[in-house]
Amino acid sequence: MVSSQPRYELIQEVGRGSYGVVYEAAVRRTGARVAVKKIRCHAPENVELALREFWALSSIQSQHPNVIHLEDCVLQRDGLAQRMQHGCGSSLYLELVETSLKGEIAFDQRCAYYLWFVMDFCDGGDMNAYLLSRKPSRKTNTSFMLQLGSALAFLHKNQIIHRDLKPDNILIAQGCSPAGSPEPTLKVADFGLSKVCSASGLSPGEPVSVNKCFLSMACGTDFYMAPEVWEGHYTAKADIFALGVIIWAMLERITFVDAETQKELLGSYVQQGSEIVPLGEALLGNPRMELPIPARKKTMNPSMRQLLREMLSANPQERPDAFELELRLVKIACREWDWGT
Repeated sequence: MVSSQPRYELIQEVGRGSYGVVYEAAVRRTGARVAVKKIRCHAPENVELALREFWALSSIQSQHPNVIHLEDCVLQRDGLAQRMQHGCGSSLYLELVETSLKGEIAFDQRCAYYLWFVMDFCDGGDMNAYLLSRKPSRKTNTSFMLQLGSALAFLHKNQIIHRDLKPDNILIAQGCSPAGSPEPTLKVADFGLSKVCSASGLSPGEPVSVNKCFLSMACGTDFYMAPEVWEGHYTAKADIFALGVIIWAMLERITFVDAETQKELLGSYVQQGSEIVPLGEALLGNPRMELPIPARKKTMNPSMRQLLREMLSANPQERPDAFELELRLVKIACREWDWGT
């Protein structure tokens, strides 16, 4: 169904990158706040990233509090807009799919094509900005670990490998407890590099498992990439490694300055002389390297230290899967142990 009447009113721009522009918006009918990501489909790589995100989020049949929810997807051509759904057979949608598959524009370039993603509005920024603007907190660390573990288990249960987990791609929705204290909710977002696994290649009747889905395209962000990703042969265990980098950096406030943006970022690394090297790259060159976990004394108990060592193992088979990880994080959080304050 094609319409020229917009359902959403843009309020203000809240983010911009090479991939697209994000706005705070309101649903015209209800006034509810949403986030709207506008992606210009002027290049095959933009179309591919947008479709990957659409396919991943629209394949999820239920919602999870710690995974961004795709409320609506609208495909715009010039002044007309068409809602897009998973498995949609419209000619406009099929032109985008063809563009992604062929690596060249397959539609009339005289027309302006845009994809609009309508998602949860997160008013607390990303995990990086949120944590680095506040003092370290044991309560926040514990809460964020549990939320991240739950989100990743949910994604892997739904056969989705994220492939670009990092603090910049984890958003914060601010809220308050019944007592009035801050109670932030994490939302894993940015699924442009994600992969939805299928049963193809598996034995008939064998259930789909992200840990049996082998991928060969090296992608992600250097400081969070597992050793095997650098070589281009990996499974969902690469997400476990990335989460290990994030949690270690969060617990000990390990940061580095991005060379391109000069922005301070949470992330674990290895110091080699005056250079800092991503953990995955360093472990690829020296799989037996002993990581200094913890980097500071008395910042975590033995159970957490052991879990992080396993998550950051050079051998993906030694890492827990997302379901075991979620259970172990819950057990650790339920014990009395000293994070520091």
